Amino acid sequence: MTTLLPNCPSCGSEYTYEDGALYVCPMCAHEWTAESVLEEAEAKIVRDANGNTLKDGDTVTVIRDLKVKGSSNAIKQGTKVKNIKLVDPEDGHDIDCKIPGFGQIGLKSEVVKKSN
Repeated sequence: MTTLLPNCPSCGSEYTYEDGALYVCPMCAHEWTAESVLEEAEAKIVRDANGNTLKDGDTVTVIRDLKVKGSSNAIKQGTKVKNIKLVDPEDGHDIDCKIPGFGQIGLKSEVVKKSN
């Protein structure tokens, strides 16, 4: 019986092997544990203000007025934002999107809710 080993998270190689509690990639010499892969996967989950899981391409609604630096206008509560893209949090902004009238902007997931 064979066990399916994960691909290398560094280079994507399928030629990994186990060395005690570690997985090792012979292609790039990267070593990792199964727990580190699970922790990283859990850390990438982005949730909205209501706790719903968000993913790329979702439509969200802004739940409160948001002031925009450098603009006299604000993003109004109830503004629908289509086709969001989740990114690594830079300055706390984990959603990239395009809002009509404002252009490309970064939002925090705690100021939006998932729309149907």
